Amino acid sequence: MNKSAAASPFHPRNRHQGRYDFAALIAAHPPLADKVRPNGYGELSIAFDDAQAVRLLNQALLKLFYNLNWQLPDGYLTPPVPGRADYVHALADLLASDNGGAIPRERDIMDIGCGANCIYPLIGHAEYGWRFTGTDTSADGITAASQIIASNPGLQRGIRLRRQKQAGAIFTGVVHKNERYHAVMCNPPFHASAAEAAAGSQRKVRNLGLKRDTPLNFGGQHNELWCEGGEQAFIGQMIDESVQFADRVIWFTSLVSRKEHLPALRDRLKAIDAHQVRIIDMAQGQKQSRFLAWTFMPPAARAQRMAR
Repeated sequence: MNKSAAASPFHPRNRHQGRYDFAALIAAHPPLADKVRPNGYGELSIAFDDAQAVRLLNQALLKLFYNLNWQLPDGYLTPPVPGRADYVHALADLLASDNGGAIPRERDIMDIGCGANCIYPLIGHAEYGWRFTGTDTSADGITAASQIIASNPGLQRGIRLRRQKQAGAIFTGVVHKNERYHAVMCNPPFHASAAEAAAGSQRKVRNLGLKRDTPLNFGGQHNELWCEGGEQAFIGQMIDESVQFADRVIWFTSLVSRKEHLPALRDRLKAIDAHQVRIIDMAQGQKQSRFLAWTFMPPAARAQRMAR
């Protein structure tokens, strides 16, 4: 999460620049006050190994900057809000490139794997008025996301949720007949197995300088953290399935956590004759992030569709 302006070069439109203003965050969400203490440098902070503190911080960020009420059941992935916002803003820039440089508002976006936290639809709708269809394989995740939407007046008109019931499918079954989308976004499961996910979690613990048996603050259900073959296999399947919806989605996009996966994914896109492929780099502090974008439409067709 964002801790200092110097260390966190977020997107210029990202609201989460600079250090956390804990006075403002506590005013927006008073329960956070019990978790804020001076750190070793005498600055106000929270213990980032405390799952409840991290959740309260997310609630405060979403309330202060987006006026959203947000709850998340125990055990689900706690999203780093500032970094998630960067994907939304970078996607907006991509869409603007087909809209005469103007960021399109009130467009239709699909979020593959929205999860219980529903974070991309919440931020995307708040920032740009985009209409979201969020999909997920987990019935419990859809229920939790539905409760967030129900607790925020007006969101039911801007965010709809669909459960992906077809095993092994990504788009089939959730993209309905005659639907059109300006973009698809996705934060795919990162790991290839439960064991790999557990090892990755322990690396996070070590990177935070915590004890080995420290409870994890970021949580995550198995479908949020891993799938067979990991992110490369998941995105590869997205690429393969996207051919069937080539005339119904302008831009398909997905986060790619490991840059070493990009060559194989680009080869896969070349094999299906994608018209254009782009890699959009993002940076949050020391972490380098990116998303892969591809389209089957030429520029003139994209501009025509984006104007609708």
